Parts: sequence; structure tokens; C-alpha cells
Amino acid sequence: MSPRTDFRLIHRLRVRWAEVDMQRIVFNAHYLMYLDVAMTEYWRASSMPFAECMALLGGDMVVRKTSLDYHRSARMDDVLDVGLRLARVGRSSLVFEGAIFRGNECLTTGELHYVYTTPHATASQPVPDVLRQALQGFEAGEPATQLQQGSWAQCQALSMPVREAVFVAEQHIPLPMVSDDTDATAHHAVLTNRLGLPLATGRLVVQPGGRSAKVGRMAVLHALRGQGLGAQVLAALVAQARQQGCTEVMLHAQHSAIGFYLPHGFVPRGDAFEEAGIAHQEMVLAL
Repeated sequence: MSPRTDFRLIHRLRVRWAEVDMQRIVFNAHYLMYLDVAMTEYWRASSMPFAECMALLGGDMVVRKTSLDYHRSARMDDVLDVGLRLARVGRSSLVFEGAIFRGNECLTTGELHYVYTTPHATASQPVPDVLRQALQGFEAGEPATQLQQGSWAQCQALSMPVREAVFVAEQHIPLPMVSDDTDATAHHAVLTNRLGLPLATGRLVVQPGGRSAKVGRMAVLHALRGQGLGAQVLAALVAQARQQGCTEVMLHAQHSAIGFYLPHGFVPRGDAFEEAGIAHQEMVLAL
């Protein structure tokens, strides 16, 4: 059995009451569910939200076969670490190996066999090279994202899909408010994954006088929040403000995002206010 260190992804979960059976141990079918949950987290950790990436590729992945080998039982309230790694990629298949640990004790091992296909195909299809390379790169520890910076003309095509997904579809902000004339003079940053899918974006606007700059239009796709993508965009924008000689960076944080900015050195300034129908707080970082 492989040790925990052999797995590219480790996802922690706790056994719930509904998952144990009359023997007071985890019902056998739930171990497969644990591996499936880890599969979702694998796509998230590799910066490839599954639905969006499959739509971009024009394909899909379906389960062909799964297998589990039970070694020991998990019980209610056990904290489990579920490991997952890409074992091999065939012409049209992807095989993932998984293991479920309680501490360093391996409870269950298994394999998940997927077949790549397309919506109207009647048989399996070759795994796209870009997908193969992205997954193998993630397993090798290579960066899963790429940062692009530049003008609105250079970044608009990548930035707007993220803004629309977050501000319009999720937060119901009217589309005309998502972009304004300031975009034309702002410095923009966009994070994409290895498939070229935009994941996170933000902009920096130097204020009149050149001493202060404002970060705005910060957005990260819902499925990838908590993965540090917003922090990468923010760091790039703050670095740009420093490069331009600014002495402070300010922003209008939605109340739900205040906790995100605090660890990065931003502090509240003034009273809360409403913008686009959402409560905001001005925050500032001294450079």
C-alpha cells in the first residue's frame, strides 16, 4: 500500500452519522463516495473546475470502472484523509488511484477509471493533449495557473467572462455596471489555467496625483475560491502600484470579503456604505 506522501491531493473529511451502518462502521458504499469527493477536490486543486473545463474542451468524462479494496473500517467521527493521484493516461482513458487514511493507517484503497468522450459520440475519444499535459503537469508539481497582465485591450476577452460569472450571474449586478470607461486606463491582471480558462481577475487604477491606487473588479470563479487565486491577483496589483510609485493602495471591499483582505495588510477606513446594492467597506494598505 502506498504511503500518504505518494498522493498529489489529500482531502480531509469527517465521518458523519448518516454514513455508518448497523455495525457502527462506515457503510461500504460510502468509501467510493469519499473518493468521488476527493476527485472533485482534485480538479479544484489543479485549477480546473470540471464543468467549465469540459465545456471549453467540448468533451466529458464518464466512469467506466471503479474498484475498492477494504483493509480496515472507519467509524463515526473519524477524521479521514483521502488521497488521490493520476496513475496513468491512455489513449482515451484516465486512471486515478486513491487511498483513505486515518492518521497513517490506510483503511481503503481504490481505482477510478474514466473514459473521455464527447456529447454526441457513440464511443470513447482521444484525451486532448492539453488536458493530458495539464494533469501530468499538476502531478509533477508544476504551476497550475498563469498570470497575465496588461491593458484592457489585452485582457478584456479573459477578464469579462469571470466578471460576468461572478458579478452578473452570481451577485445579480446589472451587466452595464460590470465594466466602465476606467477599464481603458486601468492595469489589469488575469489568472488562467493550463487550458487557457480564465479563473480570476482584478484591476488597478492610479488615482489623480499618482500617490494612491485603487484595486477593483476583483473576482474569482466560485468553484476555485479558497485556492489562493485571489491572493495572486491582489499581489500582482499591489506590486504594480509599488512600481508606479504609489504610497497606498485602497479598495472597496464587499463585506463578505473583508476577511480576505485583512491578512494582506489592508485595514478598514471610514464607515460602511452601499455600492451596487451591496454593503461595502473602504480598506487601505500603506506601501
